Amino acid sequence: MPYSSSLTDEEWRILEPLLPQILPPKKQTRPPNWTKREILDGIFYQLKNGCNWEDLPKDLPPYSTVYWHYKQWRAEGVLDKLMSILHAQVREQVKKKPNGQPCSSSTLKR
Repeated sequence: MPYSSSLTDEEWRILEPLLPQILPPKKQTRPPNWTKREILDGIFYQLKNGCNWEDLPKDLPPYSTVYWHYKQWRAEGVLDKLMSILHAQVREQVKKKPNGQPCSSSTLKR
């Protein structure tokens, strides 16, 4: 069941290719029960609603799984890296350099 905090298909198409670059390597002992998208949906649900981790809806991954990933990713700086990459992409789309300067050499008209 999608929530207002759930990733849309379009948002997922943007995020999915970035994850292998920024997620910390994890020793794979068995196939995962939950996709990265489901984990992110759980994290976004908690962050948007401010609920206790234990109060995540039952159709999302178990709160312990979501919270474990959140802690690991936060400690590794994954969320910050993801935000930096997305911020740079948006600035590029609006023709600005990452440091805040316009990409073109044109001057602003006053």
